[in-house]
Amino acid sequence: MLRLAITFAGLVLFISWVSAGREDGARLHEFARWATSPAADSEVASTVSTVEAVRAEQAPLGRKVIIPAGSNGQFESQFRLNNRYVTALVDTGATLVAINMSTAVRAGIKLKHSDFQHEVQTANGPTLAATAIIDSIDIGRIHIKDVEALVLHDSALQTTLVGMSFLRRLESFQVQDHTLLLVQ
Repeated sequence: MLRLAITFAGLVLFISWVSAGREDGARLHEFARWATSPAADSEVASTVSTVEAVRAEQAPLGRKVIIPAGSNGQFESQFRLNNRYVTALVDTGATLVAINMSTAVRAGIKLKHSDFQHEVQTANGPTLAATAIIDSIDIGRIHIKDVEALVLHDSALQTTLVGMSFLRRLESFQVQDHTLLLVQ
């Protein structure tokens, strides 16, 4: 029995160490205190299964990504545009992915001044934009090729918007419990 208790305590410490700094670290710390109490022996198997289920839900496998809502309720995450990391905001109201000129240059998209010929309405008012194709956009294991985009001058757009030209190519996306689930 003592050997089982020591083995279990080691497992709990390992899981706590792996989870340090994550949101579930406090929950696992509380679980570790509970698990070392004498009454815990009969419920060990069901509790470990619960912890594993929570972990699987928070880090899905395959081509699924969960983006938690920020404090402002928006879904922002790190995407890769042509293998360049960019912080982007998911915007279901945007028809296309929208990037500014600085991001386009970093992503290897070459544009001329004459390419800016499409008048678009932004939150900052009307401006000119150029159309472009982004070779690939990735988030986690999700990979979409040849995504239509608008490129705006830096003064018209300060952030990257991931719009429907990316989202509609996914198998599904849904918002639930302050999280956005993307599935390819």
